[in-house]
Amino acid sequence: MKTKSIKQDKINVITLGCSKNLVDSEDMITQLKANDFDVSHETDDDTDIVIINTCGFIDLAKEESVNTILEYAEVKKAGDIEKLYVTGCLSQRYKDDLEKEIPEVDAYFGTMELPALLSRLNADYKHDLIGERSITTPMHYAYLKISEGCNRTCAFCAIPLMRGKHISKPIEQLVLEAKNLASMGVKEIMLIAQELTYYGLDVYKRRALADLLDALCEVDGIEWIRLHYAYPSKFPFEILEVMARQPKVCNYLDIPLQHASDSVLDRMKRQITRAEQKEIVKRARTLVPEIAIRTTFLVGFPGETEEEFQELVDFVAEMKLNRVGVFQYSHEEGTSGYLMEDDVSEEIKAERANRLMEVQREISFDHNDAMVGRKLKVLIDRKEGGFFVGRTEYDSPEVDNEVLIDANKYFVRIGDFVDVSIDSADDYDLFASVLNTAT
Repeated sequence: MKTKSIKQDKINVITLGCSKNLVDSEDMITQLKANDFDVSHETDDDTDIVIINTCGFIDLAKEESVNTILEYAEVKKAGDIEKLYVTGCLSQRYKDDLEKEIPEVDAYFGTMELPALLSRLNADYKHDLIGERSITTPMHYAYLKISEGCNRTCAFCAIPLMRGKHISKPIEQLVLEAKNLASMGVKEIMLIAQELTYYGLDVYKRRALADLLDALCEVDGIEWIRLHYAYPSKFPFEILEVMARQPKVCNYLDIPLQHASDSVLDRMKRQITRAEQKEIVKRARTLVPEIAIRTTFLVGFPGETEEEFQELVDFVAEMKLNRVGVFQYSHEEGTSGYLMEDDVSEEIKAERANRLMEVQREISFDHNDAMVGRKLKVLIDRKEGGFFVGRTEYDSPEVDNEVLIDANKYFVRIGDFVDVSIDSADDYDLFASVLNTAT
């Protein structure tokens, strides 16, 4: 058993799930540090307290969260940590069940209960820190959460159950946060939310994402601004007009379409048709010819027939989107989809996901092959093996394609922009020679 130190407790924060959860953890770390705690993020160092920020979105994420809680519950029983706290989406959604099943946890907190968690640690929630944030990503990029919650009622999604209604942050607050990030050396910010394009409707009574983009473009030091999670229904095309005229806004749009069969879209309550989705892609490519469009699709939704799935395959083959991610449907209690029979087997879900990704693999290669011979600006993220690894403006970290630079031939600094020439390509990566350092 550890002996209690007279020094302030050391805390290790573990983050599971999406980038929105990561921002929540970064806010938590900022508050804890302001209360003089020694805080680390996902470290193996000796700590007294572990806080797990959980995900509860789909079955795999829930399983990972539960397994992580159980792992640290054993660590606590062994006497290697003194306190274990759990927060985040899984805790918000299943708090009562978790308290019964894993009583070793000292306390569970929901997604909006950071002040209560701090109070449990005899710490104060410091309102004067609004706009300030520690970051856990590499110092040259960070996520900027522009709103919380979601007002949509998609049949498969439990996020509104865990995150509540949509609440936009004021533009002034987001600009202040961007300035603070820039002062720390951040060069790229990725705008995230449960639904990006709804931004401003609650605060300004209109969609205000275009205004926010213009304001963020005025922040010195920020060179790339990237858009994630733009809901397609009633899509505000003015944001693409900003993208076309503001060089800081990356020619990149993450717009989760989820399906392309009208009957499935209707059952999903997506409030959009296949034809309308095609029109969004067509107009986006007209307004911003260089745009890279990323999307996600969900296969195996209740009632999805082979014919409906083939409509999705045909859509992907026709639209030739730049980046595609595929998820298998997870039957989530509390959603309207849960009232339907989960009648597509796990085997068929997996087979359809693999089949769709095989179609996209060839499309991805064609897009990459078209890049060979081009000169591009690349942001260097890390060194891995014998390569420096970077990204173009057409790619977001961790989920998209990468640019590989032979470290035996070239030296570049992590966090720098460099100009490169694309020499060759494979399905998901580009190989490049360095021309000169851009910044």
